[in-house]
Amino acid sequence: MIIYNVTVNVDDSVHEDWLYWMRNEHIPEILETGKFLKALMTKVLVEEEMGGKTYSVQYTAKSKDSLTRYYKEDAPRLRQAAARFGDKIVAFRTELEIVSEQTEFKAQ
Repeated sequence: MIIYNVTVNVDDSVHEDWLYWMRNEHIPEILETGKFLKALMTKVLVEEEMGGKTYSVQYTAKSKDSLTRYYKEDAPRLRQAAARFGDKIVAFRTELEIVSEQTEFKAQ
């Protein structure tokens, strides 16, 4: 599986508006493309020198092909929607391949 990770630093002046938009509009729109199985949004706990708050959103893609199709068919439109926040947000994106996944060990 492939994880499409988007890390975003958000200026405090737009934080609440951005967080609402992400949870209620942007992430649901990305999932509605049908190219991802789920999304996990986390807050980065390390304070950045630039200030603001930093989040990581990890979208689990159905396949590398699904992610490639997302880039072609959906990403330009969905990224444009974030323009409403102007220079108050800074984002960078990475692709991750899941090598293994383990869960908590429970002794019997």
